[in-house]
Amino acid sequence: MTGIRESDQKQNGCVNRRRFMAQSAAAATGFAIMKPSLVRGFEANGRIEVGFVGLGGRGSLIAGMIANNHKGYQIVSIADYFDHVVQPKGEQLGVAKERRFCGLSAYKGVIDSKVDAMFLETPPCFFPEHVAASVDAGCHVYFAKPVACDVPGCLSILESGRKATKDKQVFLVDFQVPTDEFNIETVKRCREGLIGRIGMICSIYCDEAFGDPPKTATIESRLTNLIWVNDIELGGGMLVNAGIHAVDAALWLAGERPVSAMGASRVVNANHHGNTRDVYSITYQFANGLILNHRGEHLRNTHAFLCRCMAWGDAGYAEIGYMDKAWARGNKGGYAGGEIQNLYAAGIDRNLTKFEKAVRDSNYENDTLQRSVDSTLTVILGREAGMRNGLLTWDEMLKENKKLDFDTTGLKV
Repeated sequence: MTGIRESDQKQNGCVNRRRFMAQSAAAATGFAIMKPSLVRGFEANGRIEVGFVGLGGRGSLIAGMIANNHKGYQIVSIADYFDHVVQPKGEQLGVAKERRFCGLSAYKGVIDSKVDAMFLETPPCFFPEHVAASVDAGCHVYFAKPVACDVPGCLSILESGRKATKDKQVFLVDFQVPTDEFNIETVKRCREGLIGRIGMICSIYCDEAFGDPPKTATIESRLTNLIWVNDIELGGGMLVNAGIHAVDAALWLAGERPVSAMGASRVVNANHHGNTRDVYSITYQFANGLILNHRGEHLRNTHAFLCRCMAWGDAGYAEIGYMDKAWARGNKGGYAGGEIQNLYAAGIDRNLTKFEKAVRDSNYENDTLQRSVDSTLTVILGREAGMRNGLLTWDEMLKENKKLDFDTTGLKV
């Protein structure tokens, strides 16, 4: 897409990408342009220059955490579709006006700012394009789950992540459950045989629904306040965008991905306008015979938030999750575990620290790549099986390679 028109820039205060490029090119005359990751090493007291794309609720939180608690970073360029979001956040973060961008192509302006790392917190429909461009520009990449809304998007992310590893760039997908010490130790004990051979895993994710107002002439009204989660093509739907936390935990315990899924899903909310299902029950089967049942609901029915995963083995039982207690017990002993505290903020904080350390240590292991792609494909498999009310195999899903399109007509670029 092209940059924002000059008339639009004057009206909404956004920086025109072409104008910024021209200014940057003039300043860089006589110098070769190199990828940031190839130019800059990071000394112990050096700051990693960050470009930040997506400044809604989660993005604003993480940007604030970086600014206030992680002094090894410096946010130097920002973008959001909405100018009324970018400008005050830029003032708050101390980002120069010429490095604040808005519109669909705003991420390109951030990349062109020659940042060291890209932080991406947009609706996941944009991740494949944004991640590929960031990796191609030589930036380290930190972004949210799910990694995409469809199979082609997941495969694109996998390709980008592998390229990042090959090109010595750090690549991290921010899941919080795997960062908690009690979850980590519980899974470790299970892997060591504490509960024996695992025969069945059950995971559950319950939470209230997100606002889902009537649709307007364009999708602009869907790109705010998590409304986009209701639209499968924008946010993946409830199972893919939210239930993935519990499913990812289950796959962590299982140690592999499933070969098939079957189940059912339905819409219960009478006032819905998106196309997501809000109640679902999915059964996954694995090559070794393991069974995973995942269930969830997203209704405003007074039920509290719940994200848990339980495993039954032939010699014991274990639980991990997003809250409450992680622990395990077996016929020959157990692990007392402990309470999982404030995991949302604490998990993000640990991932920010991990990402910074990896950049400084030149650690390109990028161990969240395959797992995050597998988890996203697993919930897509469950979503599709549930919507068809039948059985769908992993191989069939990949062969279909179903792409979800969304209409950007009428949006500012």
